[in-house]
Amino acid sequence: MSGFWNGSGMSGVTSGAASVLSAATAGASGASTGAPFAGMFRSMVEQTSALDQKASDTVTGLLNGQGVEIHDAMIATQKADMAFELALQVRNKVVGAYQQMMAMQF
Repeated sequence: MSGFWNGSGMSGVTSGAASVLSAATAGASGASTGAPFAGMFRSMVEQTSALDQKASDTVTGLLNGQGVEIHDAMIATQKADMAFELALQVRNKVVGAYQQMMAMQF
């Protein structure tokens, strides 16, 4: 528990969103669809889904008494929440850019 209070615990929580972003960026270079952003976004959604599933499993394990510690469940849910917020903000920026381009007159 002392690792959380000295600041290293927060880096574990934020590393979930950072790993989603870094994996999404790495996925963009190897996208087979020909559209790098589509590959990056697909990878980010898959990572977010995996984090959400892990959070769901840890909370279920905690509630069923399967030896899951409460702090592990909290960290997993925070990672999933941050990854979802990141994906939502990227989506909002893309929709905003699309709407701005559609409003342009040529």
